[in-house]
Amino acid sequence: MPDFLNPALPFIAMALAVVAGLTLSWLLRKIVLKLNRKRPELHATSRVARQPLRLALCLVGVRAALGLTAAGESWHAGVDHLLLIAMIGAFAWLAIAVLLIVEAVVLNRHSVDVADNRRARRLRTQMILARRIAVALVVVLAVGTAMLTFPAIQALGAGLLASAGVISIVAGLAAQTSLVNVFAGMQLAFTDAIRVDDVVVVQKEWGRIEEITLTYVVVHLWDDRRLILPSTYFTTTPFENWTRRQSEVMGTVEFDLDWRAPVEDMRTELRRVLAGTELWDERVGVLQITDATGGFVRVRILVSAADSAALFDLRCLVRETTVTFLQQNHPQALPHQRWEQAADDGGTATRRKAPLRGLGASGAGAHAPADPHESQLFTGSIEAVERSRAFTGPGDEVFEERDRNLASRN
Repeated sequence: MPDFLNPALPFIAMALAVVAGLTLSWLLRKIVLKLNRKRPELHATSRVARQPLRLALCLVGVRAALGLTAAGESWHAGVDHLLLIAMIGAFAWLAIAVLLIVEAVVLNRHSVDVADNRRARRLRTQMILARRIAVALVVVLAVGTAMLTFPAIQALGAGLLASAGVISIVAGLAAQTSLVNVFAGMQLAFTDAIRVDDVVVVQKEWGRIEEITLTYVVVHLWDDRRLILPSTYFTTTPFENWTRRQSEVMGTVEFDLDWRAPVEDMRTELRRVLAGTELWDERVGVLQITDATGGFVRVRILVSAADSAALFDLRCLVRETTVTFLQQNHPQALPHQRWEQAADDGGTATRRKAPLRGLGASGAGAHAPADPHESQLFTGSIEAVERSRAFTGPGDEVFEERDRNLASRN
């Protein structure tokens, strides 16, 4: 080989290595897509790994080319070390991209856009948390491997290894709360307590589980607020999960009506409303009187729907149509306030408020004694008031007689 080509040989080798790396990455991607042509979702997700694969293969080729053509050069050791660190980073990036592709392929095969998506939501929650844990491990391993390429850090690592027990205890005490949340997050993911898109009631707030991380859980509330709670909350505090086993739920609509409420007509109207809406899943549609005290009759309507969102709309529909039905066809069934008219002992008519009592009870509370002389001293009748005014107490002679009796005894 001519001498003038010797200085340029490493650069020529590096260029050929880059071309070979790009060509090989293109071929690998084509082969993978052809083998998985029945999975169209892979074509879109595979783009995530395109850049890290090219970078990793090109770095491998460049390092190998420099090792063959410039091994004796003074600058080769430093450049080779830089290429090694870059390769570690590139392969870590590629591993993370592969994890993202696997997650996307698995989740696309189990859609959550169905009525009964409990299994899909469980798998989604577990896959997301598993991917996050794996990404964290890949990053830690890549950083540790890169640091171990430095001789000084290798010696330091050997010294730190001897005191690893003490350091782990101190670190555990310092990060106790964080570690508790981490283990709680893993427990939530793999014990199926809650899943992404579960409908829950926490701290008297209704919402859906939007995100589960290793340390906290995000609840998307009904009014578009986000309630962020630590993972330990769901392992130590009771909460409601409306979609724990199935997405179907039931709800109630209650009315306090007059005793003249037409129960059978309301049942007929309920059946008509439920038959004309797609919100009802045809499982439960019942109207019952659950209470009849305090002047009201309480009518409870129990309905069911495929999910909580449909149930809310169904309850509103039943409530609105029932109120309109009663207003237009049975106004006497609406709640009433009744007044009783009774006469006092002086013959004066008075009115007293008797909320929601029977119409036949008029005058029952104003009954006066048949004989006024049978009234006691403080009954409130006219005769009793006159007697109380006439009673002035004992006179002075009574007290003088009492004093004389006491003196004679002594």
